[in-house]
Amino acid sequence: MVEKTEIVKQLAQVVDPEVGVAITEMDLVDEIGIDDKTGTVTVGFHLTAPFCPPMFALEIAQDIKRRLLTLDGVKEVKVSMTGHFMAEEINRRVNTPPSAASPQH
Repeated sequence: MVEKTEIVKQLAQVVDPEVGVAITEMDLVDEIGIDDKTGTVTVGFHLTAPFCPPMFALEIAQDIKRRLLTLDGVKEVKVSMTGHFMAEEINRRVNTPPSAASPQH
């Protein structure tokens, strides 16, 4: 069973690469959900601007997922970014398991 305080500690280490400030300090985390039965953590967040460079947006989403997967009891992390012009594509990329992703040509 993972505690919300542990999740918040990990999220406090996720830094917006463009600004250099933690996403928790900028109040960019909108929601945190924990399903103890499945070990799934969901994180909803937004960025400082809808046209933040997609490379940075993807990096933040991947960092959230990577850091939370290190916590005991977390088996899966679902990240949901809102308010960005490429939110749908970035959410798909960060939440698709590597084995299910389409091959690169």
